[in-house]
Amino acid sequence: MLKHIRKMMDDKKEYREQMERAEALPEEYRAVFNKIHRHIWSFAGGDGSGMLETQKELLELFEESAANGRNVLEVTGEDVVGFSDEFIRNTEKWTDKYRKNLNRDIMNKFRKEL
Repeated sequence: MLKHIRKMMDDKKEYREQMERAEALPEEYRAVFNKIHRHIWSFAGGDGSGMLETQKELLELFEESAANGRNVLEVTGEDVVGFSDEFIRNTEKWTDKYRKNLNRDIMNKFRKEL
């Protein structure tokens, strides 16, 4: 139990640090980061640690791209939602559990009838 509480505290600290770094991004990057942030966290699954790591990767990408003078849309493309969805493709999402359970329930019900 103590280990779980420690992890939660560490994750909260990491999250706050990431958000401070996001605030330091140039305005265009900060605006896009904030929109993507709201979008991707609506899919967070489990304890959210997977999404926290994904957010860190996004932040590093934006920091590096901004430092290299790239426009934010050069990084994301014009389909920012598509970019976001692709970025979280391998991150645990609540929809993964839903899909797994839905498939399992259907297979359990109809496999018997075959």
